[in-house]
Amino acid sequence: MSIQWYPGHMHKAQKAISEALPQVDLLIEVLDARIPYSSENPAIERLRGDKPCIKVLSKSDLADPELTTAWQASLEQERGVKTFPTNTAEPGRTRQLIDLCRKMVPDKVARGKNITVMIVGIPNVGKSTLINALADRVIARTGNEPAVTKNQQRINLGDGVVLLDTPGILWPKIENPDSGYRLAATGAIKNTAMAFDDVSFFVVEYLREAYPELLRKHFKLEALADTELAILEQAGIRRGAIRAGGRVDLTRISEMLINELRAGKMGRITLETPAMIVEEKAAVAAAQAKKAEQDAERKRQFKAGSRNADRGDSKAQPTAKASRKKPRHK
Repeated sequence: MSIQWYPGHMHKAQKAISEALPQVDLLIEVLDARIPYSSENPAIERLRGDKPCIKVLSKSDLADPELTTAWQASLEQERGVKTFPTNTAEPGRTRQLIDLCRKMVPDKVARGKNITVMIVGIPNVGKSTLINALADRVIARTGNEPAVTKNQQRINLGDGVVLLDTPGILWPKIENPDSGYRLAATGAIKNTAMAFDDVSFFVVEYLREAYPELLRKHFKLEALADTELAILEQAGIRRGAIRAGGRVDLTRISEMLINELRAGKMGRITLETPAMIVEEKAAVAAAQAKKAEQDAERKRQFKAGSRNADRGDSKAQPTAKASRKKPRHK
């Protein structure tokens, strides 16, 4: 799946983040607990360098708790990284994040200096909700549509912690096609940038393998059909998503499925596991290596063709000169 959505304000935001980082002591990167890898912006990893980072797993009440624990263990293998699951039902617990910030930068705390913390994350991942919980008042505007925050702002959280908020930023190209589907399924990109039918087929394929009982019970099916299309047709019939002539309206049932998944109505679901990502990274790396090899071969062929053309031209020159020296007489 190719996501074609990289607004100009996101380019500006990435530039602003890069310029502000030298003055930042700690990063808070907000990830979606349902897709911790796919919601992790690779640009942030490059930009932060050795700075300590807290990876907040937002919407953890919508994610599979066992897999959230597995993802915490996986993410914390990276040097300087701690994880912190959050959800909207426990805003008081979220304030504990301020104490964790202070523990991650002990030198500045010991000197009585303020800690500057930058919060980053993709659109619609829950940054604004987290900021409001940390500040214990409404500061950041929240919404279910991506790209609500468009400007940087500084927020004094107290206890010597100053928070620098940034707009949510995607990156120009999603290398892993499965990550594109997961971002679309969880609402990280606008609905106009995706096809509900395509995303629903991807989701149903995954749920049929990972959460078959949740899928079956949610749509009140006696048994799941053998294919994604057949399952969507089963669900469409149960929900009355029928077009004129008695055919299932795939777009309508697909929208229902995606919206109910996002709202957590299907149960606590995580759309990727650490083990899956290891395999997917290997597949992406292999595909990139193959493409690089093909590009190099095309360049070799182009250069070889250019050289052959040059040699052909040089051979043709004497003939042309000879013909001028010996013009044909009438």
